[in-house]
Amino acid sequence: MSLPALPEPFSWTDSPCGTALRCRPIEDVARHLFTTRQLELSPEGWSRVGAALGVTAVVTGNQVHGRDVIVVRRGSARVPGPLPGDVVVSDDPDVAVAVRAADCVPLLMADVKRGAVAAVHAGWRGTAAGAAVAAVQALSREFCSRPSDILVAIGPSIGPCCYEVGSELVDAFAAAGHPRHLIDRWFQAPPSSHSRLRPVLSGGEGPRLRLDVAGANRDQLVLAGVPDAQIHAVGLCTAMHLEVLTSYRAEKDRAGRLVAAIAPQA
Repeated sequence: MSLPALPEPFSWTDSPCGTALRCRPIEDVARHLFTTRQLELSPEGWSRVGAALGVTAVVTGNQVHGRDVIVVRRGSARVPGPLPGDVVVSDDPDVAVAVRAADCVPLLMADVKRGAVAAVHAGWRGTAAGAAVAAVQALSREFCSRPSDILVAIGPSIGPCCYEVGSELVDAFAAAGHPRHLIDRWFQAPPSSHSRLRPVLSGGEGPRLRLDVAGANRDQLVLAGVPDAQIHAVGLCTAMHLEVLTSYRAEKDRAGRLVAAIAPQA
Protein backbone atom coordinates (compact mmCIF):
# COMPACT_ATOMS: atom_id res chain seq x y z
CA MET A 1 0.00 0.00 0.00
CA SER A 2 1.44 3.33 -1.08
CA LEU A 3 0.94 5.93 1.64
CA PRO A 4 0.32 9.56 0.65
CA ALA A 5 2.55 12.29 2.04
CA LEU A 6 1.25 14.02 5.15
CA PRO A 7 1.49 17.60 6.38
CA GLU A 8 3.04 18.41 9.71
CA PRO A 9 2.22 17.35 12.39
CA PHE A 10 0.64 14.08 11.15
CA SER A 11 2.41 10.76 10.71
CA TRP A 12 1.70 7.20 9.62
CA THR A 13 2.25 4.45 12.18
CA ASP A 14 1.80 0.69 12.50
CA SER A 15 -0.80 -0.51 15.00
CA PRO A 16 -2.93 -3.57 15.80
CA CYS A 17 -5.47 -1.92 13.45
CA GLY A 18 -2.97 -1.89 10.59
CA THR A 19 -1.58 1.34 9.22
CA ALA A 20 -3.00 4.29 11.14
CA LEU A 21 -2.73 8.05 11.25
CA ARG A 22 -1.75 10.06 14.31
CA CYS A 23 -1.38 13.77 15.15
CA ARG A 24 1.74 14.53 17.20
CA PRO A 25 0.43 17.47 19.30
CA ILE A 26 -2.39 15.28 20.61
CA GLU A 27 -0.12 12.31 21.40
CA ASP A 28 1.15 13.97 24.60
CA VAL A 29 -2.43 14.49 25.79
CA ALA A 30 -4.38 11.48 24.56
CA ARG A 31 -3.98 8.11 22.88
CA HIS A 32 -5.63 8.28 19.48
CA LEU A 33 -5.67 7.14 15.86
CA PHE A 34 -7.43 7.36 12.53
CA THR A 35 -7.58 3.98 10.83
CA THR A 36 -7.26 3.15 7.13
CA ARG A 37 -9.13 0.68 4.92
CA GLN A 38 -6.93 -2.10 6.33
CA LEU A 39 -9.25 -2.31 9.35
CA GLU A 40 -12.46 -4.25 8.81
CA LEU A 41 -15.18 -3.16 11.19
CA SER A 42 -16.29 -6.30 13.00
CA PRO A 43 -16.22 -7.34 16.66
CA GLU A 44 -12.61 -8.35 16.12
CA GLY A 45 -11.91 -5.03 14.41
CA TRP A 46 -13.25 -3.07 17.37
CA SER A 47 -11.12 -5.23 19.66
CA ARG A 48 -8.10 -4.21 17.61
CA VAL A 49 -8.99 -0.54 18.10
CA GLY A 50 -9.16 -1.10 21.86
CA ALA A 51 -5.84 -2.95 21.82
CA ALA A 52 -4.18 -0.17 19.83
CA LEU A 53 -5.20 2.37 22.47
CA GLY A 54 -4.77 0.16 25.54
CA VAL A 55 -8.37 0.41 26.77
CA THR A 56 -10.95 -2.04 28.05
CA ALA A 57 -13.85 -0.69 25.96
CA VAL A 58 -14.58 1.44 22.89
CA VAL A 59 -17.76 3.54 22.90
CA THR A 60 -19.35 4.80 19.69
CA GLY A 61 -22.82 6.11 19.00
CA ASN A 62 -25.54 5.24 16.53
CA GLN A 63 -24.66 8.03 14.14
CA VAL A 64 -27.65 9.99 12.86
CA HIS A 65 -25.95 13.04 11.24
CA GLY A 66 -26.80 15.37 14.10
CA ARG A 67 -25.22 16.98 17.16
CA ASP A 68 -26.45 14.79 20.03
CA VAL A 69 -23.79 14.02 22.64
CA ILE A 70 -22.97 10.79 24.52
CA VAL A 71 -21.06 11.29 27.80
CA VAL A 72 -18.68 8.70 29.28
CA ARG A 73 -17.59 9.48 32.84
CA ARG A 74 -14.61 8.21 34.79
CA GLY A 75 -15.70 5.82 37.52
CA SER A 76 -19.13 5.22 36.00
CA ALA A 77 -20.65 1.89 36.94
CA ARG A 78 -21.09 0.92 33.29
CA VAL A 79 -20.16 1.95 29.79
CA PRO A 80 -23.18 3.39 27.92
CA GLY A 81 -24.76 1.07 25.39
CA PRO A 82 -25.45 2.14 21.80
CA LEU A 83 -27.22 5.52 21.84
CA PRO A 84 -28.06 7.99 19.08
CA GLY A 85 -25.24 10.49 18.84
CA ASP A 86 -22.52 11.83 16.57
CA VAL A 87 -20.45 13.28 19.43
CA VAL A 88 -18.90 11.21 22.24
CA VAL A 89 -17.02 12.89 25.11
CA SER A 90 -15.11 11.25 27.96
CA ASP A 91 -12.67 11.68 30.83
CA ASP A 92 -12.28 7.92 31.44
CA PRO A 93 -8.77 6.60 30.62
CA ASP A 94 -10.08 3.03 30.47
CA VAL A 95 -12.44 3.85 27.58
CA ALA A 96 -11.86 5.06 24.04
CA VAL A 97 -14.54 7.08 22.29
CA ALA A 98 -14.87 6.66 18.54
CA VAL A 99 -16.74 7.62 15.39
CA ARG A 100 -16.96 6.00 11.95
CA ALA A 101 -16.70 7.83 8.64
CA ALA A 102 -16.49 7.26 4.90
CA ASP A 103 -16.31 10.82 3.47
CA CYS A 104 -17.81 12.61 6.51
CA VAL A 105 -15.38 14.57 8.68
CA PRO A 106 -13.96 12.74 11.73
CA LEU A 107 -12.64 15.05 14.44
CA LEU A 108 -10.71 14.16 17.60
CA MET A 109 -10.36 16.64 20.47
CA ALA A 110 -8.28 16.68 23.63
CA ASP A 111 -8.14 19.13 26.55
CA VAL A 112 -4.47 19.80 27.38
CA LYS A 113 -5.30 20.85 30.95
CA ARG A 114 -8.03 18.43 32.08
CA GLY A 115 -7.39 15.50 29.79
CA ALA A 116 -10.98 15.08 28.60
CA VAL A 117 -11.47 14.01 25.00
CA ALA A 118 -14.10 13.96 22.26
CA ALA A 119 -14.76 12.16 18.98
CA VAL A 120 -17.02 13.83 16.41
CA HIS A 121 -18.69 12.65 13.19
CA ALA A 122 -19.65 15.57 10.93
CA GLY A 123 -21.08 15.07 7.47
CA TRP A 124 -22.73 18.00 5.79
CA ARG A 125 -25.83 17.66 7.99
CA GLY A 126 -23.76 17.41 11.18
CA THR A 127 -21.64 20.34 10.05
CA ALA A 128 -24.73 22.44 9.37
CA ALA A 129 -26.01 21.45 12.82
CA GLY A 130 -22.70 22.40 14.47
CA ALA A 131 -21.62 18.96 15.74
CA ALA A 132 -18.03 20.10 16.36
CA VAL A 133 -19.26 23.09 18.37
CA ALA A 134 -21.54 20.76 20.34
CA ALA A 135 -18.44 18.77 21.30
CA VAL A 136 -16.64 21.88 22.57
CA GLN A 137 -19.72 22.89 24.55
CA ALA A 138 -20.08 19.38 26.01
CA LEU A 139 -16.43 19.28 27.09
CA SER A 140 -16.95 22.64 28.81
CA ARG A 141 -20.26 21.65 30.41
CA GLU A 142 -19.33 18.13 31.52
CA PHE A 143 -15.62 18.45 32.32
CA CYS A 144 -15.02 22.21 32.77
CA SER A 145 -12.81 22.42 29.68
CA ARG A 146 -11.98 25.81 28.20
CA PRO A 147 -12.03 26.15 24.40
CA SER A 148 -8.57 27.73 24.53
CA ASP A 149 -7.19 24.50 26.03
CA ILE A 150 -8.58 22.18 23.35
CA LEU A 151 -6.48 20.58 20.60
CA VAL A 152 -8.24 19.26 17.51
CA ALA A 153 -7.20 16.81 14.80
CA ILE A 154 -9.35 16.77 11.66
CA GLY A 155 -8.97 13.45 9.89
CA PRO A 156 -9.44 12.39 6.26
CA SER A 157 -12.73 13.33 4.60
CA ILE A 158 -14.00 14.08 1.14
CA GLY A 159 -12.42 17.29 -0.09
CA PRO A 160 -13.88 20.14 -2.13
CA CYS A 161 -12.00 18.69 -5.10
CA CYS A 162 -14.53 15.84 -5.19
CA TYR A 163 -17.52 17.02 -3.16
CA GLU A 164 -19.98 18.52 -5.60
CA VAL A 165 -23.34 19.42 -4.10
CA GLY A 166 -26.49 21.30 -5.03
CA SER A 167 -27.56 24.78 -3.99
CA GLU A 168 -30.16 23.30 -1.63
CA LEU A 169 -27.30 22.64 0.81
CA VAL A 170 -26.55 26.37 0.86
CA ASP A 171 -30.15 26.92 1.90
CA ALA A 172 -29.78 24.30 4.66
CA PHE A 173 -26.69 26.03 6.10
CA ALA A 174 -28.41 29.42 5.91
CA ALA A 175 -31.48 28.02 7.68
CA ALA A 176 -29.18 26.71 10.42
CA GLY A 177 -28.03 30.29 11.07
CA HIS A 178 -24.50 30.28 9.67
CA PRO A 179 -23.24 33.72 8.55
CA ARG A 180 -23.49 34.41 4.83
CA HIS A 181 -19.81 35.35 4.50
CA LEU A 182 -18.79 31.94 5.85
CA ILE A 183 -21.30 30.08 3.69
CA ASP A 184 -19.83 31.86 0.66
CA ARG A 185 -16.38 30.64 1.71
CA TRP A 186 -17.50 27.04 2.30
CA PHE A 187 -19.37 26.72 -1.02
CA GLN A 188 -17.48 27.54 -4.20
CA ALA A 189 -18.44 27.14 -7.87
CA PRO A 190 -16.37 24.40 -9.56
CA PRO A 191 -14.51 24.95 -12.82
CA SER A 192 -16.72 24.10 -15.80
CA SER A 193 -14.45 21.17 -16.70
CA HIS A 194 -14.40 19.72 -13.16
CA SER A 195 -15.97 16.28 -12.92
CA ARG A 196 -13.96 13.64 -11.09
CA LEU A 197 -16.98 12.34 -9.18
CA ARG A 198 -20.66 13.04 -9.85
CA PRO A 199 -22.40 12.08 -6.61
CA VAL A 200 -26.16 11.59 -6.69
CA LEU A 201 -27.86 14.38 -4.78
CA SER A 202 -30.78 13.87 -2.45
CA GLY A 203 -33.00 16.29 -4.36
CA GLY A 204 -32.67 19.59 -6.15
CA GLU A 205 -31.16 20.30 -9.54
CA GLY A 206 -29.73 23.75 -8.90
CA PRO A 207 -26.19 24.94 -9.73
CA ARG A 208 -23.49 22.55 -8.57
CA LEU A 209 -21.06 23.79 -5.95
CA ARG A 210 -18.02 22.42 -4.13
CA LEU A 211 -18.36 22.15 -0.35
CA ASP A 212 -15.29 22.39 1.89
CA VAL A 213 -16.83 20.51 4.81
CA ALA A 214 -13.53 20.19 6.74
CA GLY A 215 -12.92 23.92 6.36
CA ALA A 216 -16.42 24.65 7.61
CA ASN A 217 -15.74 22.65 10.77
CA ARG A 218 -12.48 24.48 11.31
CA ASP A 219 -14.17 27.88 11.02
CA GLN A 220 -16.91 26.83 13.44
CA LEU A 221 -14.34 25.69 16.00
CA VAL A 222 -12.49 29.01 15.79
CA LEU A 223 -15.77 30.88 16.33
CA ALA A 224 -16.36 28.62 19.37
CA GLY A 225 -13.06 29.80 20.89
CA VAL A 226 -10.59 27.10 19.85
CA PRO A 227 -7.36 28.79 18.68
CA ASP A 228 -6.75 28.24 14.98
CA ALA A 229 -3.14 27.18 15.69
CA GLN A 230 -4.49 24.30 17.80
CA ILE A 231 -6.60 22.87 14.97
CA HIS A 232 -4.68 20.45 12.76
CA ALA A 233 -6.23 19.18 9.51
CA VAL A 234 -4.62 16.32 7.59
CA GLY A 235 -6.20 17.44 4.32
CA LEU A 236 -6.44 13.98 2.72
CA CYS A 237 -9.43 13.54 0.42
CA THR A 238 -10.99 10.12 0.93
CA ALA A 239 -12.13 9.92 -2.70
CA MET A 240 -8.65 10.71 -4.01
CA HIS A 241 -6.80 8.07 -1.96
CA LEU A 242 -8.84 4.90 -2.32
CA GLU A 243 -5.79 2.66 -1.99
CA VAL A 244 -5.52 3.79 1.65
CA LEU A 245 -8.86 5.35 2.60
CA THR A 246 -12.49 4.60 1.78
CA SER A 247 -15.18 6.78 0.22
CA TYR A 248 -18.91 6.15 0.07
CA ARG A 249 -19.34 8.54 -2.85
CA ALA A 250 -16.67 6.73 -4.86
CA GLU A 251 -17.42 3.15 -3.75
CA LYS A 252 -21.10 3.27 -2.75
CA ASP A 253 -22.18 0.12 -0.87
CA ARG A 254 -18.71 -1.42 -1.23
CA ALA A 255 -17.23 1.29 0.97
CA GLY A 256 -15.93 0.37 4.38
CA ARG A 257 -15.59 2.79 7.26
CA LEU A 258 -12.61 4.55 8.80
CA VAL A 259 -12.49 4.82 12.60
CA ALA A 260 -11.34 7.86 14.56
CA ALA A 261 -10.79 6.94 18.22
CA ILE A 262 -9.31 8.67 21.26
CA ALA A 263 -8.79 7.97 24.95
CA PRO A 264 -7.39 10.12 27.79
CA GLN A 265 -3.90 9.28 28.95
CA ALA A 266 -3.87 6.78 31.79
